Amino acid sequence: MASTMQSPITRDRYDVVIAGARCAGASTAMLLARQGMRVLVVDPTSRGSDTLSTHALMRGGVLQLHRWGLLDAVRAADTPTIRTTTFHYGDEAIEVSIKERDNVDGLYAPRRTVLDAILCDAALAAGAEVVHGHSVVDVLRAPDGRVRGANIAGADQHVINVAADLVIGADGVRSRVARILEAELDYTVLHTTASIYGYWKDLGWEGFHWLYNIGGAVGSIPTNDGDTCVFASLPPTRFEEERANGLDALYHAVLSEVSPELARSVNASEASGKLRAFAGTTGFLRRSSGPGWALVGDAGYFKDPITAHGITDALRDAELLARAVADGGGGALAGYQETRDGLVKGLLDVTDHIASFEWDLDEAKEDHLVLSREMNAEVGLLRALDQEFVAPPAVV
Repeated sequence: MASTMQSPITRDRYDVVIAGARCAGASTAMLLARQGMRVLVVDPTSRGSDTLSTHALMRGGVLQLHRWGLLDAVRAADTPTIRTTTFHYGDEAIEVSIKERDNVDGLYAPRRTVLDAILCDAALAAGAEVVHGHSVVDVLRAPDGRVRGANIAGADQHVINVAADLVIGADGVRSRVARILEAELDYTVLHTTASIYGYWKDLGWEGFHWLYNIGGAVGSIPTNDGDTCVFASLPPTRFEEERANGLDALYHAVLSEVSPELARSVNASEASGKLRAFAGTTGFLRRSSGPGWALVGDAGYFKDPITAHGITDALRDAELLARAVADGGGGALAGYQETRDGLVKGLLDVTDHIASFEWDLDEAKEDHLVLSREMNAEVGLLRALDQEFVAPPAVV
């Protein structure tokens, strides 16, 4: 029997339907709605629900939030301002001060419960419809094969047909939309890491710390509520071999091997929740546009989280895609992918080498210099974007 539940979706036609309301999807929805488009974004999870993340925003990500008028909301949530980043190579530590530039006075690492909610609220304030508890389960096609809308279902599995000029998949690395569209992988890399994440109260380590030793890597990332996210990355073969002994044992073993000092701090701190693990997924660039559709965020491009650049990627690509949609036409969407690929292939390749663990500590330093150059190029592109497009709507 068909459901009689009233749909929270108010129209049968939109300019754009977006699958996924996290960093990439909510940002894209906000930017398109600020251009006056009728935008529907759906997500199976609840607003501001938690998700596995390294949280760290690189300079490009902080710059985007500033340009969009949202950085003050991140600060208002008592997200710590990061003034230093320290790279550790065995016993050697290299501290880098975060210089004020481009209206960025520091870095941030908000919990996803904070950041995703801010982005969803900004999309709503811009006029987008954001509907949680619903997913895109299929696409509608015209006789010529062009995507013309989406089938959307809630928890009761009742399907709603919604017409749209464009359907965007922002539904993560295992994107259902990408599978439905049979979006091909254009480029893949070889290596991945497994990562174990934990949160610790009052750890006492200020700033970002990225710690490397042969066979492992660790990150220490201060976030909201006095918590510090500490992740341990290791080769996936070791993860599979030793996970049966328990995540706790494996996590603390990697911490001790990479940084005995950080391991002692963690052991002296109070855990904030249970450890969680990510077994790893190899990085890729996926074909990210076609007639009536596009992909953004991890749905179209993914790299290993060991370089903690995923959120910054999502915020950057949301704007590249939103600008292409505003420009109109399939050529503009193809240009979005070309620009994205030109920016990220270097990031993907250097991340792949770091994820391989096939380096000594001097080589790890060189990789980070390459990574820095790639991120500076990214910031240069973002800095060149005009301010008018992304200005928040006037408060009336």
